[in-house]
Amino acid sequence: MADSTDEAGGRARPRLADINPIPSFFTMAPADRDHEVAIRCGITVLVPLLTLLLIDRIDLAVFASFGAFTGIYGRNLAHGARLQMQARAGSLMAVVLLLATLAGRNGFSGSEQPWALVGLTTLVAGACAVVAAYWNLRPSGSLFHIFAFAAVSSVPFQPPLGEAMLTAVLTIGFALLVGISSRVLPRNRHRIERPAGEPTTGRHRLVWSEAAWYVVAAGVAGSLATALGPVLGIDHNYWAMVAAVVPLVGHSTRYRVNRGLQRILGTFLGLLVLAGVLWIHPPLWAIVLIIAVLQCTAELYIARQYVLAQIAVTPLALLSTVLAMSSSTTAVDTTGLIYDRFVETVIGALVGMACVLTPWAWRKWVLHSEHPSRIG
Repeated sequence: MADSTDEAGGRARPRLADINPIPSFFTMAPADRDHEVAIRCGITVLVPLLTLLLIDRIDLAVFASFGAFTGIYGRNLAHGARLQMQARAGSLMAVVLLLATLAGRNGFSGSEQPWALVGLTTLVAGACAVVAAYWNLRPSGSLFHIFAFAAVSSVPFQPPLGEAMLTAVLTIGFALLVGISSRVLPRNRHRIERPAGEPTTGRHRLVWSEAAWYVVAAGVAGSLATALGPVLGIDHNYWAMVAAVVPLVGHSTRYRVNRGLQRILGTFLGLLVLAGVLWIHPPLWAIVLIIAVLQCTAELYIARQYVLAQIAVTPLALLSTVLAMSSSTTAVDTTGLIYDRFVETVIGALVGMACVLTPWAWRKWVLHSEHPSRIG
């Protein structure tokens, strides 16, 4: 990103235009074997959900869905490095799901104790951000762990603990198998294996600083959503927490602000897709197939164009919620889900962008940095 230069031709001066996110709305990064990742992730979520549907245990779908997130990690690493990263990611997710299930069983849910859920989820946000950084997980950060912990804690009817964790662990194991499955292809057998690296000593301070911002963003967004819940008629405070940490990923202020704005725009368009899907009232088996297709679509674009990815991610997340609640006798308020998702996404994204712009403003106007938009 370019800085302006003073008339004397001397030192560059930072401009507000340096954080302008609009141009990247109309760009797309080149593909990097994204179709391979998409197919793997689609299979990883499709097979466990279909299995649960066939054995009439769709009440365990939420544990399979979050266990399948293991397959998202290590997109284009060689097989050995991918297996190592996914094993780490899967073990961390299993711990989060266990803690979430225990929290839900003790009443720490969004409906019973929303403020307690915000506090616990905020701790998870910081702790998992640190672990993810030291394990060098990609995608980085604790977005998935925030979502998993709060969503599972808020499941209205908790299944037996052993069955829930067995579903999660088996799905994680299946994700690992799918992750190394393309090893059988001739062109992949001799790829160079590079283990996932560890943070260098100089990164320790940055790791803890970034984790602190995850705590601030998640905590503030969750608190705002909870406080404004009675006024705005929203009751899924953790969706704001998830959206708040989206802008915290990236190496420049422009990129991070762009992610926050794209989250809002992509969510709005994705909710239109969701409304169309719900309008046709698909049966459960069709919802499972749609979830798998949306998962594939999300992985095709998540590293290339975030708006397009969010158009798939938004209905994917809410259809997973509909699927999980289908086993209960409680009717699903789909209109309420759509409204909550958009309002809380806006709240969270604005909080996340504020957390990004605060250190940028400090570097620009207090430290007088020549390059305030650079992170780290």
